[in-house]
Amino acid sequence: MDVINRQELALGKDKYFGMVLNGGIFIHPTDTIYGLGCDATNSAAVEKLRVVKQRSSMPFSVIAPSKKWIYDNCIVSADAVKWVERLPGPYTLILKLSNFNAVSKEVNLGSDTLGIRIPRHWFSKVVEEIGIPVVTTSANVSGQDFMTSIENVDSRIASRLDFAIYEGEKKGKPSAIVKLAEEKIEIIER
Repeated sequence: MDVINRQELALGKDKYFGMVLNGGIFIHPTDTIYGLGCDATNSAAVEKLRVVKQRSSMPFSVIAPSKKWIYDNCIVSADAVKWVERLPGPYTLILKLSNFNAVSKEVNLGSDTLGIRIPRHWFSKVVEEIGIPVVTTSANVSGQDFMTSIENVDSRIASRLDFAIYEGEKKGKPSAIVKLAEEKIEIIER
């Protein structure tokens, strides 16, 4: 696994973007914690990520490449617009999909909803530049502590990754979940 920083990602953009677009699995930073990611439109990559994370039954969230992508692919009610317009931020918005081909069915396991983030972090610009949604799930084996530094990434994960974008220790907590798919808005702090 290559461990790179922001500058090395920028210098090797063709190489690392190519890895993502060819089904690579990687660690990425966000405004909250480190995430495991892959191309959310690539079924094989998402399945591979499920095996690495040891998570077969819960849906994954994605980092959207833009707010426009959210409006183009999700049902955004008047109340939900207020939340979408708060992005970027430390929220995962749960919205109903209007385009079921926006992500592979392995991301949300065939559900009609999708968890969507745009972190207040430079990595969001990377996703925007790649131009596709990227899976984002905490960098850990399901049920274990999430990664806070490269030194404590689980070896079962590290051995299966193509690269990790590292920017030092993170002391955040996972993003708040904002359920916007139903009439009543529900916010879950984690």
